[in-house]
Amino acid sequence: MATITDHEVVYAGNKKIHYLAAGPVNGPLILFIHGWPSTAITWKAQLDAFAAVGFRAIAPDMPGYGQSTARRVADDYCQEALVEGMMALLADTGRKAAIWVGHDWGSGVTSSVAVQHPEAVKALVSICVPYSTIELGWGGFLPSVNREIYPADEYEHGQWDYMKMYEENFEKTIKWFDSDVAGFCKAIMQRPASAPNRSAPVMMSTVRKNGWLGGLPKPPSEDMTGPPMLPADVFDSFSKDMQRTGFWTGSAYYLHHKRNAEYNGNQERRLKQPVLFIHALWDLVCDTKTTRLMEPMRELCSNLTEVTIEAAHFVQFEKPSEVNAALFRFILEALPSEWPGFWESGYTKNKSDS
Repeated sequence: MATITDHEVVYAGNKKIHYLAAGPVNGPLILFIHGWPSTAITWKAQLDAFAAVGFRAIAPDMPGYGQSTARRVADDYCQEALVEGMMALLADTGRKAAIWVGHDWGSGVTSSVAVQHPEAVKALVSICVPYSTIELGWGGFLPSVNREIYPADEYEHGQWDYMKMYEENFEKTIKWFDSDVAGFCKAIMQRPASAPNRSAPVMMSTVRKNGWLGGLPKPPSEDMTGPPMLPADVFDSFSKDMQRTGFWTGSAYYLHHKRNAEYNGNQERRLKQPVLFIHALWDLVCDTKTTRLMEPMRELCSNLTEVTIEAAHFVQFEKPSEVNAALFRFILEALPSEWPGFWESGYTKNKSDS
């Protein structure tokens, strides 16, 4: 088991990013960027695995989460502000570039980093949310809705209806989440009971009409759900982090679609670096299997690898070994210079004459 240490970097005057680090200080650098809702500790399976083979593995509490600055200032959570924080994090490691791994909104942030600072990205890994989608605002993902499942006259925003709920009723939404933070965190960290029905609209497509989780008056209490996907100690730490900050700050990431589109939309978007996308087969909100959501990424990434894992949205929690294996193989095949053995000794292979 790797030793995980706590660090922090102060930037932009008085903002702070807290982060966890494991592995040799001089090992090749890989950064794990979480989404909504998570904290640095939820990457523990990845920190342990990558540190064990010689990487310098780092996971921050993203702004608004955990021990990082969590001000109720909406401007703190637009992509421009988040990228500023990520560049401060990278600088604090003493490196100029890294392998970036993002999940959910973390993928939006790493995609923004790749657009704004391509020199800082040795390779990009997106989990569930493809490059060139969420970081471009509504125009980056709404056109991909499968209108056979979500007719426009009935489901204007498709499975992304819940995102509109944030824009229209933000305070009401946060009040609902915060009415039982621990219960909600445990409810969304449940293992799927079975493969979902791909042909039916998902619950998230009717949030504005029916409310969250189908219209429950408040999140289910902790005693109403089974054990979470995360190990007990990791989940307890995550849950306590979320109870400390509440959901206002982490959810404010959803308030900047127009601003994010302006920030990222006019930049060169083609990537030449090695890129990996991990599909979560049973993620029906970020559906990359039956929609056109992946098309921009396939068009813009010239060195793209795709892997599909049978899991739902929190694939790295549900099947950490499979996610880690996909990451290891990708780095070895697409970017061998960043594997610790190559990194330290200039590993070479002699070819046989036979």
